[in-house]
This record gives sequence, structure tokens and C-alpha cells, in this order.
Amino acid sequence: MVLLRSLLFNIGFYGFTTLISLAALPLLAAPPGGMRWAMRVWARGSVAMLRFICGVRIVVEGREHLPTGGPALIAPRHESAFDTLIWITLVPDNVYVLKRELVRIPVFGWNARHAGMISVDRKAGAKAMRGLLRDAKEATAAGRQIVIFPEGTRVPPGETVPLQPGILALARATGLPVIPVATNSGRVWGKRAFLKRPGTIILRLLPPLPAQDLLPRLAACLQAEQARL
Repeated sequence: MVLLRSLLFNIGFYGFTTLISLAALPLLAAPPGGMRWAMRVWARGSVAMLRFICGVRIVVEGREHLPTGGPALIAPRHESAFDTLIWITLVPDNVYVLKRELVRIPVFGWNARHAGMISVDRKAGAKAMRGLLRDAKEATAAGRQIVIFPEGTRVPPGETVPLQPGILALARATGLPVIPVATNSGRVWGKRAFLKRPGTIILRLLPPLPAQDLLPRLAACLQAEQARL
């Protein structure tokens, strides 16, 4: 049953992604708000398919730590591709920090770039950091919610990797506190996994952290909460 459900979901997910990406191409000639609307349709539809086809329940804890409006800096643990779409449904105007390779994907990448997602060339060193901070300041001034995965890559459940310095640089540049988010998404939708297992994905938002001593404090609170999950 899990295999059949996963097959149906993957067909639906990739088909829906292709359909929305192509249908949104005319929006490249319009203001970015239209493309962000199309991305919300894609994300909400994908989450609905995950729920109804695969039997996945989604629980968000600690919503009180999210601002009701205005800029925010959100640092979720990254275990699954699920993490890269759910925040489009949870905050009013999100902007992901993505690796440059993703925005070079034809059609999907063009749409993401037009929607204002921040791309980072991880091989460009200081130049990439300057671009990241410039784009983050613009997003903050526009009242958008920045989502950056502090590990810089997907990490399987139970494993930890050192946090990347980009999150600290963003906190200092924007003046925003960092909202940590623990999750168990990788136990349902694993890294590059075909199977999507039924269960409950928990997103647990934790109290915001200031920039001072950020990296060790962020690592400690995420590891402690991951152990509880």
C-alpha cells in the first residue's frame, strides 16, 4: 500500500509541478506578486496531495513565535524536500535562500528567481556572501519572511552537521532574531526517497534567538529538540 500510494503521489507531484511551472510562465512578464501566488497554489496543492494520497498529517507547534506580519528570519532543520515547500503555505510572503543550481533549472528556476527567491553560489566565497546580505536586506525592507536552512543541505534524521555561517551573517545584517524550527519530516519523506510513509510531520517552532552567540545556541536547541522528536 505504501508503494502504491508513493507511486501515485510522485506522479501527481511531478505532474502538478510541471503544470504549474509551465502555466506560470506568462507571469514572468508581470510583477513578482503573481508568481508568488502561483507558487502558493503549487505548495498548497502538493501538501494536500501528501495528506490525502499518502496519509501524512502535518502539525505545526509554536505558531506564536511567528510574526503575524512583517519581516522574519526562520531557520528550520532541513531533512526533506517537504521543508522546501511547506513554508510557502505558513507565512504570508516567504523568500527561500536557495543554492544557485536550483534557479538555473529551466522554467522552475526562472519562476523562482522572478518570485524573489535568494540564490547563493556556494563556490563564490565572499562575493556570494555580499550578494546574500544585499538581497536579504531588500527582502527585510519589503517585509518578507526569509527562510534559510542553517545546515546548508538536507540532513537525515538522527544526524547532525555543523551549521553554516550564513545564518549568523543574516541575523547581524538584518537585525532580526532567528526563529529555530525542529522537524521530523525526514522520517516520512526521506532524502531522495521514492517512498512517502504515512505518519505525522511535526514542525516545532522555538523561541527566537538573538545574534549574540547564535551558532552554538542554535545548534544546541535544534539538537535537543530533534532528540525529543
